Amino acid sequence: MLEASPGARITTAALAKEVGVSEAALYRHFPSKSKMFEGLIEFIEDTIFSRINLIMNDEPAALARCHKILYLLLTFTERNPGITRLLTGDALTGETERLRLRVAQMFDRLETQIRQILREAEIREGIRPNLPTTAAANLLMACAEGRIAQYVRSEFKRRPTEYWDDQWPTLIQGFFKEELSHIS
Repeated sequence: MLEASPGARITTAALAKEVGVSEAALYRHFPSKSKMFEGLIEFIEDTIFSRINLIMNDEPAALARCHKILYLLLTFTERNPGITRLLTGDALTGETERLRLRVAQMFDRLETQIRQILREAEIREGIRPNLPTTAAANLLMACAEGRIAQYVRSEFKRRPTEYWDDQWPTLIQGFFKEELSHIS
């Protein structure tokens, strides 16, 4: 329903009809619609952060880590268009503030992860962003979030990964500078 009706508010009556059960049956499994949305947000967090842990374990280079994490986010949203409406807040209009805050916290957590990677790059690889670390992490997240917003706004026609492989090198060209102590 989140994918099929962009911009439409999801009601428990419509949801019950869609899945072929009564509203009462829905409420036996979920005490509220907010809890249903919380379950979806938890699924998003578990999926994304478990894969980020794999990236962090498998990839030592900071730039490759950032690329893979952002590409993971974009690919996840592309493969789950309805759920992506939750991430942009589109499907949460009229819902509790707690849900919007939880989504915001998830994006903050992603940005914190990128920021930590950039900080560690200075120690481990002798490189640092040309911008302050906080601003650099924010720039990378803003690019990914912008592509996700375009995807929802286009009613899922403009894929978030479209042109990403072409744009990434331009985005990060000159992004890092080597520390003077590591230059011969």
